[in-house]
Amino acid sequence: MIRKLEHVGIRVNDMDVSIRFYTEVLGMKLVHRLALDDGAELGFLSFPGSENVELELIGRGSDGLSDSGKVHHVAFTVSDIEAEIARLKSLGVTMIHETPQVIPGGAKLAFFFGPDGERLELFEPVR
Repeated sequence: MIRKLEHVGIRVNDMDVSIRFYTEVLGMKLVHRLALDDGAELGFLSFPGSENVELELIGRGSDGLSDSGKVHHVAFTVSDIEAEIARLKSLGVTMIHETPQVIPGGAKLAFFFGPDGERLELFEPVR
């Protein structure tokens, strides 16, 4: 039986730039960073208080896989999407949606780009 989401992996071009983005811009913390024998680097990040789900950054190396199965997006829950959009814009983050999109049921979302062009989502559930 599958019990939980363990982590989401994203290929990155520059591990230091990506760690800086996910820690300084999004507020995650670096849990563990390691180098593998094939030259790949891995960086695991999580949000304080939510250590049971991690974001895995994968840099360099060759695992024989193409990027064709690249993750479509990673979503982050927020309590005030308008404030978070303004904060990200003030930091120079490229927004796909500069105003929240409201989906059926009333939840709000907005997409933006990470440092390697990965699609990231802000998600504000219905209160």
